[in-house]
Amino acid sequence: MTRGIYITANDKVTEQAITLLNSIRFYDPDTPIVLIPYDDNYQNIAQRLTRDYGVEIYPDLAFIQRLSEQLHQIFGAKFFARPNQFRKQACWFGVFDEFLYLDTDIVVFEKIIDNLNYFADYDFLCCDYQHRGGITNVFSSQILQVFSETEIQDIFNGGWWASKKGLISEADLYDTFTECAAHPEYFDFSQKTSDQPIINYMILQRIQRRFNIVRRPGKAPGSWAGSNYFERSGDKLIDPKLGQTLQYLHWAGIRIEPGCPYWDIWEHYRYLREPKPADAGVVKVQKSPWQRLLEGMKRKLR
Repeated sequence: MTRGIYITANDKVTEQAITLLNSIRFYDPDTPIVLIPYDDNYQNIAQRLTRDYGVEIYPDLAFIQRLSEQLHQIFGAKFFARPNQFRKQACWFGVFDEFLYLDTDIVVFEKIIDNLNYFADYDFLCCDYQHRGGITNVFSSQILQVFSETEIQDIFNGGWWASKKGLISEADLYDTFTECAAHPEYFDFSQKTSDQPIINYMILQRIQRRFNIVRRPGKAPGSWAGSNYFERSGDKLIDPKLGQTLQYLHWAGIRIEPGCPYWDIWEHYRYLREPKPADAGVVKVQKSPWQRLLEGMKRKLR
């Protein structure tokens, strides 16, 4: 029985990936980690993560390409804002018997793989309070034609989830895509989310033994960086409402930059293994297209 962690990344999210890996390896130096390339521009980040953290590249790149092509064939190339997010579904067919998937805009505060011990009783895990916000960014009210009110209480955020190899087949994926393409009215894509509605639909429909870890006895702390009440305790965050240390922090929907929520935590883990540059944390002013045009004209007149 093998356990491991999957991530998706490309060179564009190098800083986030380094931060995530710094946090994982700080609490867990041994668990194997596999990178699923987000697109073809991943060589630099792959080299860095392989060299510094022992990350391996997903071995079946042909499957990832086949998945992408089939997705475009079913939905069309312009249906999703970020169709490459579906590449994380390669987790079902990878090298680990039991796996945890993590987005790169996360830092962890524990040996996060130990959460897979819940697989003694369940087949799918999540760990968030997405359900507290209702069905926004996942489903429309018409989903109640398919699932009960109780079932939709199991919706989850697609940035942290875990399951077992082989529970979803390649045919299951394509059948789900086809069902969803035939019923776009079931889903909420108003804020340009991509994979989360479809994957929630698939899990609710096809995997019955589900468990959200925040429902454990004594509950579990929150994890969203948009929650402003967490308190720092050393290198971790505390949820004062429960008196518990956060398991992880997720900047879902939040741009990670100086001034963002819990920037100090992100910056701490980013420079955990190297000196922090003198200009780190300096806010770079983004100039408007009009300002750039004027500056270009001035340079030509000199």
